[in-house]
Amino acid sequence: MDRNTFTGLLLIAAILLAFTYFMRPSEAELKREQLLQDSLKRVAAGLDQQTATTDPEDAAGTQTIDSALLSGPFGSALTGEEQLLTLENEALKLSISTKGGRIAAVELKNEKRWNGDPLVLFQGAGNSFGLNLFVNNRNYSTNDLYFVPQEGSGPNQVVMRLNYGQGQYIDFIYRLGEDNYLVDFDIRLNGMDQVIAPDVNKLNLHWTADLLQQEKNMEAEQRYSTVYYNMDDDVDRLKENKDDEETLTKPVKWLSFKQHFFTSALIAKTNFEGGKTSVVTDVTKNHVIKTTSATLEVPFNHQPAETFNMQFYFGPCHFNTLKKIGHDLEDQVQLGWGPLEWINRWVVIPVFNWLDSTTLSYGIIILILTLLLKLVLFPLTYTSYLSQAKMRVLKPEMDEIKEKYKEDPTRVQQEYMKLYKSAGVNPLGGCLPMLLQMPILLAFFYFFPSSFELRQESFLWVNDLSTYDEFFKLGFTIPFVGDHLSLMCLLMTASTIIYTYLNNQISGVTGQMKYIGYIMPIMFLGFLNSFPAGLNYYYLCANLITFGQQFMIRMFIDEKAIHQKLQENKKRPNANKKSKFQARLEEMMKQQQEQQKNKGKKK
Repeated sequence: MDRNTFTGLLLIAAILLAFTYFMRPSEAELKREQLLQDSLKRVAAGLDQQTATTDPEDAAGTQTIDSALLSGPFGSALTGEEQLLTLENEALKLSISTKGGRIAAVELKNEKRWNGDPLVLFQGAGNSFGLNLFVNNRNYSTNDLYFVPQEGSGPNQVVMRLNYGQGQYIDFIYRLGEDNYLVDFDIRLNGMDQVIAPDVNKLNLHWTADLLQQEKNMEAEQRYSTVYYNMDDDVDRLKENKDDEETLTKPVKWLSFKQHFFTSALIAKTNFEGGKTSVVTDVTKNHVIKTTSATLEVPFNHQPAETFNMQFYFGPCHFNTLKKIGHDLEDQVQLGWGPLEWINRWVVIPVFNWLDSTTLSYGIIILILTLLLKLVLFPLTYTSYLSQAKMRVLKPEMDEIKEKYKEDPTRVQQEYMKLYKSAGVNPLGGCLPMLLQMPILLAFFYFFPSSFELRQESFLWVNDLSTYDEFFKLGFTIPFVGDHLSLMCLLMTASTIIYTYLNNQISGVTGQMKYIGYIMPIMFLGFLNSFPAGLNYYYLCANLITFGQQFMIRMFIDEKAIHQKLQENKKRPNANKKSKFQARLEEMMKQQQEQQKNKGKKK
């Protein structure tokens, strides 16, 4: 097996491994399959699969409360009738329930779900919020107790009071600004120092929420949804691709239940003292992306009156909006890792914001952004093309060397090195400029799927640049492709195949390597078919601009002049002088050759 064959097989193996990794089924898909298999087993066993639709009150039965409890702690709050109070501004509409004194539902008034329905972040029985208290040898959750609205309530403020005894109560206070996504939230405890045990120095604030589907592509929304938190001034998150949980052992500034394009965050004025959080994908819940949960520790100093100040943020996961609030909330926007995040944060986003300040459509903005990128990278593109032209000019001489020493691969490589040295050609000159471009190209792979600006923005035939364009509905599902075909993805794939063909013509690549380049576009047709149309449009624009650049470069590069220049380089006095690196490399080759000969003699 020669070196080229080995290299080709190695690349194919690497591509297959990468394909297997990125295309492996998610945990949600595995759960759905398990649920289906369980259902089929029940059918085979003759079991009734009809889902009971029992009224919640009938299912729970009539709640009976001991009369002794009614006269004890929180006695008057154990029973009641739930009422909803509305608190709203230009951006938010909150429904605050007397049961638990909590926010029962949040609607973003300026946003819509993918199907045009009002956008509600959370509501229903799958959501809870309240303090867990241990009083008189019994556990209580304020989420299950009935609060009483106070006179301080009004258009911009709601005060909910949980009465314990004479002069002893807990207030949940909500205040809303005029046109933003922030809700001031205070927990005020009065006289509770006489109720809560002296050895308790922190209270557990428990919060759970079912994150409702907002986007057309539910799997993509799950891929970007999880719990974020700022612990000890460092932003971290739970895993998105599987169920996860974390114990928060250090001070926590904020914690959020983050979806693809929206987030619900609870921010402490000081700090929570720690806690625990989890995220679960439950495929049995219809239109629920994930179920999130958190328990945060609120400090309690046993004072007659104590207040713990917080803020809720209910709104878009928009980089600039979150950055204005502070506390590194903008880190919820996934911009990639390491240098990719730096490129997006300090280069791409500022340029995008500058273009966004115009009245141009986002399709034109993406085109201009791609043009600017290609202009910045043009020197690298030119250097790469020039290096490929030099290698192409030397190819006849390289073919002669290969034919002359075809029985001795090591000698072939040695002669190649001599030829490169004498002609003044760097064999890696075509690869290095391309490698330097890769971080910038990959940065856009993270930027476009996370860009809130593209949500529900149309361009040409695309109705929403933030998700796939369902140009053709298949009516059935193809593994790794889905149940649709994206026209933007098809055009991107076609342009990539053409680019690969032209690049092979320029570089003069032959053999198996000539065909390996066509594998990746076909693989990415399946991989990117369900990715945002804005991302595929960017790759399409990049390919088309590259075609134009290559056409222009070919007009100005004279291969005959390059050949003449290389021949002149060979005549230089030091043309054949070996560098230290080349000498060491040739010595290593000789040693390798000797070892192979010795192995042959032993056999």
